[in-house]
Parts: sequence; C-alpha cells; structure tokens
Amino acid sequence: MMSSEKFESMEDELASLIDNLKLNISQLSSLTGEQKKNAIRQAEKKVEDANFIIQEMETEAKVAPGTYRIQMLGKLRNYRKDLEQVTKSLGKGISAGGADNFGFDREDERIEASQRTRLIQGTSSLGRASESLFRTQQIAAETDQVGVEIIDELGRQRETLERTRDRLVDTESNLSRSRKILKTMATRVMTNKMILIVIILLELGILGGMVYYKFFA
Repeated sequence: MMSSEKFESMEDELASLIDNLKLNISQLSSLTGEQKKNAIRQAEKKVEDANFIIQEMETEAKVAPGTYRIQMLGKLRNYRKDLEQVTKSLGKGISAGGADNFGFDREDERIEASQRTRLIQGTSSLGRASESLFRTQQIAAETDQVGVEIIDELGRQRETLERTRDRLVDTESNLSRSRKILKTMATRVMTNKMILIVIILLELGILGGMVYYKFFA
C-alpha cells in the first residue's frame, strides 16, 4: 500500500490516460483527413498530459519514506516505458498517414510532420533521461534504506553494549563490596587468633604456676 493518496490518484489517472492513448492510436489507421489530424493532435496532447502527471508523481515519490519510495519509483519506471512505447506507436501512425490525408499543401505538411517528429524524439529522449534518473533515485533509495537498517542495527548494538557496561559496573561494585567483606572477615580472624593465643599463653602461665606451687613450693 502506497503512503501517498495523491500518488495513487495520479496513478489511476495516468493508467486511464495511457489506455485511452493506445485506443486512439489503434484507431488512426481507420481515419482520414481532418478527423485523423484532430485525432493525432488529441493524442499528442495526451502524451504531454501523461508526461506532466509522471513528473508530479515523481515529486510525490521523492518525499516518500524509503520503502514506499522504492515501490513508487518502480511503478514510475514501468509507466515511463509504457508511455515511450505508446509515443513510438504514435510516431509510426503519423508517418504512415501520408501528406494528402489532411488536405494541407505539401510544404505545410512537411513542417508539421517535422515538428511532430521533433516532439516524439524529444519525448523519447526525456523518457530515456528520466529512466536513467529513476535508476539513480532507486539506487539512492535502496542505499538510504540500507543506511537506515544499519543505523537501527548499530542502535540495537549500542543498547546491548550499554546494558553490558551497566552489568560490568554492577559486577565491579559487587566485587568491591565482597573484597571489603573478605578483608573485614580476615581482620576478625586474625584478631580472634591473637586473642586465642593470648588466652592459651595465660592458661599455660596459670598451669605452670600451679605446678610450681604444688611441687616446688
């Protein structure tokens, strides 16, 4: 689903316009004179309208988010190809008409045919240039999408590293408290040993005094 309602609306209009162009071009061979002249002019106007709509759709695609932009550019690429084929078919229809079908003198017809040829060539050149631009934009959109994914992944890795760092800080704090407790316990053990030694020495002194008093006094 596209992110722009305007893009979708223009897409429907463009698809309808191209379908009408194909129908008009298919009917050129059955027309003659002024009818054929008017039909060709109407077809050329529709080609101009289609190019304008594609340019508007391109503007919408440029401001769309990365994922939608890739889809939009892909659709525009197909429409460009379709319109270029229709324009070529129109050129063939004009060339096959001949000069006498419109009731003009040969010089006027030659000038008008030359103008139409330049218009068709210009449209084809524009289509090729747009195709190249679309490929560049699509690559840029894909690169942008990859960049966003990399940034998201780096963000997740950063969060993981921050959590790991916090756990290390907590672990270091716990180790520091443990070292203090062990140091306190070691101090108490040494104190208890000293007290025990003093008590033993006192008991030995008392015992020695009692033996001396009993046997030597």
